[in-house]
Amino acid sequence: MNQPLVQIEVRGIVKTSGGYAIFIGNSEKVFVIQVEQSMGQIIEMFLKKVKKERPLTHDLMVNVFTALGVTLERVVITELKNNTYFARLVLKQENDLGKSFAEVDARPSDCLALACALWKPIFVGAELFESVEDMSELLREINRDNEE
Repeated sequence: MNQPLVQIEVRGIVKTSGGYAIFIGNSEKVFVIQVEQSMGQIIEMFLKKVKKERPLTHDLMVNVFTALGVTLERVVITELKNNTYFARLVLKQENDLGKSFAEVDARPSDCLALACALWKPIFVGAELFESVEDMSELLREINRDNEE
């Protein structure tokens, strides 16, 4: 992946009638990715470090990564096509034979869940970041309303 990147983070999670709105961004701009209800709950659990009785799918993925000597280096939200975001997991494997990297196409919601589970950096392509609508004020309003 050779495009310029902007580092972002999860700035807020809001339950909606159709699932969850995940607000991601930085001090410059925040944008929203809509995810299904179960994914929103999973991301929220990882952010809040909720203990689970049994491993969920993303916990299983983390365990498989660990067993295979694979680490998640970062996730990158790469583009928006037809109102659908695309993302990639950037993985590193290091063993006696050396070090190798792999990029894997994945849903942004899965990427965000894994990044939150492992506290790994989240990036967005700079061109995409420039093109998305800034939702910072909406997130501030939601946070204000929740405080009242």
